[in-house]
Amino acid sequence: MPKDSGIGASSKRREDIRFLTGTGNYTDDINLNGQAYVAFLRSDVAHGTLNGVDSSAAAGMPGVVRIFTGADFEGVGGLPCGWQVTDRHGQPMQEPAHPVLAQGKVRHVGDPIAAVVAETAAQARDAADAINADITELPAVVDMSAALAEGSPKVHDDLTSNLCYDWGFVEENKDAVAAAIDGAHHVTTLELVNNRLVANPMEPRVAVGDYAAHNGESTLYTTSQNPHVIRLLMGAFVLGIPEHKLRVVAPDVGGGFGSKIFHYAEEAFCTFAAKAIKRPVKWTSTRSEAFITDAHGRDHVTKIELALDAEGKFLALRTDTLANMGAYLSTFSTSVPTWLHGTLMAGNYTTPLIYVNVKAVFTNTVPVDAYRGAGRPEATFQLERVIDKAAREMGIDPVELRRRNFIQPDQFPYATPVAVEYDTGNYDATMDKALALADWDGFEARAAESAANGKWRGRGVNSYIEACGIAPSALVGQLGARAGLYESATVRVNATGGLVVMTGSHSHGQGHETAFPQVIAEMIGIDESMVEIVHGDTANTPMGMGTYGSRSIAVGGSAMVRAAEKIINKAKKIAAHLMEASDADVELANGEFTVAGTDKSVAWGDVCLAAYVPHNYPLEDIEPGLEETAFYDPANFTYPAGAYICEVEVDPGTGQVSIERFTAADDFGNVINPMIVEGQVHGGLGQGIGQALLENCVYDENGQLVSGSFMDYAMPRADDLPNFTVDHSCQTPCTHNPLGVKGCGEAGAIGSPPAVVNAVVDALQRGGKDVTHIDMPLSPSRVWSAMNS
Repeated sequence: MPKDSGIGASSKRREDIRFLTGTGNYTDDINLNGQAYVAFLRSDVAHGTLNGVDSSAAAGMPGVVRIFTGADFEGVGGLPCGWQVTDRHGQPMQEPAHPVLAQGKVRHVGDPIAAVVAETAAQARDAADAINADITELPAVVDMSAALAEGSPKVHDDLTSNLCYDWGFVEENKDAVAAAIDGAHHVTTLELVNNRLVANPMEPRVAVGDYAAHNGESTLYTTSQNPHVIRLLMGAFVLGIPEHKLRVVAPDVGGGFGSKIFHYAEEAFCTFAAKAIKRPVKWTSTRSEAFITDAHGRDHVTKIELALDAEGKFLALRTDTLANMGAYLSTFSTSVPTWLHGTLMAGNYTTPLIYVNVKAVFTNTVPVDAYRGAGRPEATFQLERVIDKAAREMGIDPVELRRRNFIQPDQFPYATPVAVEYDTGNYDATMDKALALADWDGFEARAAESAANGKWRGRGVNSYIEACGIAPSALVGQLGARAGLYESATVRVNATGGLVVMTGSHSHGQGHETAFPQVIAEMIGIDESMVEIVHGDTANTPMGMGTYGSRSIAVGGSAMVRAAEKIINKAKKIAAHLMEASDADVELANGEFTVAGTDKSVAWGDVCLAAYVPHNYPLEDIEPGLEETAFYDPANFTYPAGAYICEVEVDPGTGQVSIERFTAADDFGNVINPMIVEGQVHGGLGQGIGQALLENCVYDENGQLVSGSFMDYAMPRADDLPNFTVDHSCQTPCTHNPLGVKGCGEAGAIGSPPAVVNAVVDALQRGGKDVTHIDMPLSPSRVWSAMNS
């Protein structure tokens, strides 16, 4: 029977009540007394010398309070990159300055040149339009290969080239991999593109800066996935504000998908301007601004080679990738194509030799950073596409080829040749589950029915693994991370027995306010309604790293468990005193403390009251109160895995692709709330299918974004998606966190793109077309061209 509360129950999301009734508190809902508004003048050319800014006409326009340019930020720090990558030659990456407002040059369309602060948003926009920026346009470089060519225009004049770094991993494997490929029975080679994406969360970015002159404290309200990190980066590296004088608040946030992890210029500007004019300052992004200012995702070009023996066993893998950084280094951009990508190139397989080379390239485009999955979708797409191609070339069933190479359950813990160790997994089990749920054996009958209707039907399979709950701090520090990656929680018990959990994690759609209380309620044996979750405000939550990389329950939840364990241990001592027993004999279950082997008991609420009314316990041994804090630094990543199967129909006359069935069988370890997990998978599948079929961020040769609105950038709609079949019953619990959880938020976006592309290629080959690959997105025109080339 399904549980009705606690761990494993599909408790309804309590936060949805305010979201669905319009009573949420988003950043744009915040309006402060005396507030002014900001509009930015942004570059309309991708590359140019900024000779000067004439704001004289704008300054006299109605409502204008002040106009800022790059000159106002001389001596102010630039936006920092949070991860330093050392290249394969032992040299640190090239790390250019990233000013809050442009100084000397503009480097992409959307680069902020000046900012107008005015009494109304409309007045600020009008005045920004009246500013004259004198720009000498320079040749732009958009294509990564062209950017690396000798004599190419440099995005940053003070760098030696447009190459950020040339990263090799694992470098000592390079020669052995080459030898294995040269001597292999069969080598499959594939060149592919992982298309650039715009995150497009429902809520655009907003920043509200405030300054209290009486105590010198600055406050930033912002749409962020990690307010503590924003406080650290902006305070220490940009504006020089001591952390105790800087508060960052991220209230309700309407989606992030990675794009709201990073510290942006607008946040620093609003905080700076509020102090400069001694008034609150607010900026709200338009959707058009979001396209040219929010960090983009993906944008890799890769050549991958897979060597196999005569029986189809994998011998070696080699990849060469160009990864677009855009014009500047965003907060975590450098880690995405390296440590979050190269370490996953083993996939679910026993490939003994792997070498990954990544060249990160500066171009005159919007910066690129983490987007749902962040490196793992790129790795999975390369690997699962080349495996499918190899299966066809060798005449081996695609499922069978994967099975021949799966890591087996008795091989765990399994150390891969790319520096990570998987603790648990059962990849045959998830594949078996996916095949059964997808009715694999009934495909031919469905294909015949499609053919009778003039359509070609195909199916594609994918087996993915990801590393999430990014950790541990000691390891990532050695790899270049400039921050720890722990998480924190404070658990405060009130005198009447209710609890408040203050967490460093941040919720922007994950359901923390529902799932976290399920854990605490289960540990104590109380109703979930007695547990309140507080997050998103650096003034009343402990220092934490925020939410990304599917780390909320695995890392943030583990910190919460550790703090709750401290609470329970202290409460047992109080209960033992009340019952005149040894605390070693006291047990807690169903909200009641009992003495083992006796009928003595005391209720949770009575112990909580005694903690705050300490009339009857020895103060020399036990301090009053029940409040504890814990920081959790995980020992390893968690490794969710799964098998996905997609069935498509292709119209041979138009190239139109329709997804008819999609099955996802995932191993997320222990599941806290099945309903939330299912929703997270659905969302990820929608984004992954969007990338596979529809979404594409396109620049022309001059660096102009030609897909800069929803008129040109195709977002998935309801009728583009089928009803998903989702299962997470194949659970192999994580061995190194107290909940045995693995994380689920990014799985759908990781596993779905190769499954879709594999299915379309299968459909075309069944239709008699010699097509081995089509780059995403598989638009009707691309599919039709591939069929008819």
